[in-house]
Amino acid sequence: MNIQYEDTTLPGSYGVVGSFPKSFGYGVEVSDLEESPTSADKPRILLMGLRRSGKSSIQKVVFHKMSPNETLFLESTNKICKDDISGSSFVNFQIWDFPGQVDFFDPTFDSEMIFKGAGALIFVIDAQDDYMEALSRLHLTVSRAYKVNPDINFEVFIHKVDGLSDDHKIETQRDIHQRANDDLTDASLEKVHLSFYLTSIYDHSIFEAFSKVVQKLIPQLPTLENLLNIFISHSGIEKAFLFDVSSKIYIATDSAPVDMQSYELCCDMIDVVLDISSIYGLEDGSGSAYDEESLAIIKLNNTTVLYLKEVTKFLALVCILREESFERKGLIEYNFHCFRKAIHEVFEVGSSNDGAAWRPASSSSNSQPSLKYASLNGSDV
Repeated sequence: MNIQYEDTTLPGSYGVVGSFPKSFGYGVEVSDLEESPTSADKPRILLMGLRRSGKSSIQKVVFHKMSPNETLFLESTNKICKDDISGSSFVNFQIWDFPGQVDFFDPTFDSEMIFKGAGALIFVIDAQDDYMEALSRLHLTVSRAYKVNPDINFEVFIHKVDGLSDDHKIETQRDIHQRANDDLTDASLEKVHLSFYLTSIYDHSIFEAFSKVVQKLIPQLPTLENLLNIFISHSGIEKAFLFDVSSKIYIATDSAPVDMQSYELCCDMIDVVLDISSIYGLEDGSGSAYDEESLAIIKLNNTTVLYLKEVTKFLALVCILREESFERKGLIEYNFHCFRKAIHEVFEVGSSNDGAAWRPASSSSNSQPSLKYASLNGSDV
């Protein structure tokens, strides 16, 4: 579906999230730890933190399109909930949401089974609460996980920062960063690297933080970034994102720094395209009107052009450029064709029992990928 949309009165705020159609949701929740053979091969992202820190809200907003205001009515998690992110997403992985009262010294807590197959551990800290207890639990969690799986990526979400001033945000992040790393140094765990993110479900910061987490699970990330650098340098484009359409997570971008407002603009453009496509588009049988013909151009009132084009059924390229650069539309479309072809050459489509699994073209079809990295979804062109 082609959309040409020109906006001359775009408002200054881009903080609206959660306007995806319900058909872009994910699979059902599973609250036990029994795994099928296929799910056991997928890397895990573990969501941990104290009670009421916002773990379940993050999962619901990012992967289930729940409105942030609706998360106020979520009940506290009292058991481990496993969510299989597949089918609607380019990246295949599992999210395990842990209750805040997990006791690592409980004999029934199998650290080996839980941490061994994890690609990333996200620890959520409530920035609006006293975080001393959370820092103690963070240290205990990281030290236990590192002993079992030294390759795991440790991510710290300093959450609920929407209620803090900019100065308070910076001071809170600095204090948590300092205390957490000091605790690791005192325990002779200097090799452990913690990544810190300021997040809130009421803006796009949670999507950007999750983007950074997921990117570390994609072994082809350097190749994707290089392809984007080549594309924008030959097309006069200022910034380009490769988005997972369903979740608004960007799996790659060019080497230029990410400006938050630019990212928010691109997220809002995806919302517009999917909302209009769900109303006027023709569904392809899967309940989605997003297909190989999907294209959108939005011209803003500051000579900026937003350009969206389908790459695969799961991916979209969203670019930001100036109107004078867009006059060479034929060159951009030719370069995009080359870029799209290169993306499909990076990943070959292989059939599996539960859909198309994208594997690196250089790998053997019989080899099993490391659980640290996510398998990737794709579709025939």
